[in-house]
Amino acid sequence: MDMTKHEFKKFPDLEAKDFQHPWDRQAIKALRGIPGFEYLVKKLMEIGFEQFFRITNLASNIQVRGKMLPNIRRILRESAEILNVPEPDLYVTTHPVPNSYTYGDTRPFIVVTSGLLELFSEPEIMFVFAHELGHIKCGHVLYKTMARNFKMVLELASAATFGFSGIISSGLEMAIYDWERKSELSADRAGLLAVQSQRTANMAFMKLAAATPKYYDDMDENEFLRQIRAYEDSSDESFINKTYTAFITAKMSHPFTIMRAKHIDNWIKDGEYSKITGLDCA
Repeated sequence: MDMTKHEFKKFPDLEAKDFQHPWDRQAIKALRGIPGFEYLVKKLMEIGFEQFFRITNLASNIQVRGKMLPNIRRILRESAEILNVPEPDLYVTTHPVPNSYTYGDTRPFIVVTSGLLELFSEPEIMFVFAHELGHIKCGHVLYKTMARNFKMVLELASAATFGFSGIISSGLEMAIYDWERKSELSADRAGLLAVQSQRTANMAFMKLAAATPKYYDDMDENEFLRQIRAYEDSSDESFINKTYTAFITAKMSHPFTIMRAKHIDNWIKDGEYSKITGLDCA
């Protein structure tokens, strides 16, 4: 797809509640109900955690602005316009693994790895940027910054609270990881709203699952869809399956890639995507 010639539908009235996954809403409600959580968040902001990461990125990564990587910035700008999100700062960091993440709170910023820019097509990069913008629109970013740096957060907060944070850490750690995984399902929906193509989303998922550039042309979306539905058929709600899944994913920041693709597939099949967009999803 030549993105410079393709017209994407924009959603000027889009709100987070329009696409936020119900698991995300339930998990954030549970997280906020844990005694001491809001206190820890307040202390995090007081000690300048956001500024710490902003300075670190300014010092060590490439900031995308002006004439620096203008095509990459164009993709971010267009993604932000589609989702009606203010365009955040963007940094590129050198790392071979395809990845992206968003830090901050009052001034969130996105970081993307060189490995992702190397491996992904422009529409797939848009899916990733819109995914991160979805986190911003849903108000996830401060909590995700905490989750990615949980041990550092506790050490800093412990010094600021004379050890109080250590008392609340055990239950909070599992709850914040549980929410973090579920928040990804909302962000994936934002990615789909921007690219308006299930094929693009699935290609991004396939590349995240198996980053093998030599064989990208041999990847088949129909086989991937069959794998998604086979996973759905084999996963039931039994106690043993729930136990296995909870054990395996306990400290993962993201759900399994196939599970993410399955939730996008279900969202399309249920008609919720078309209800928001008025579009069919190719």
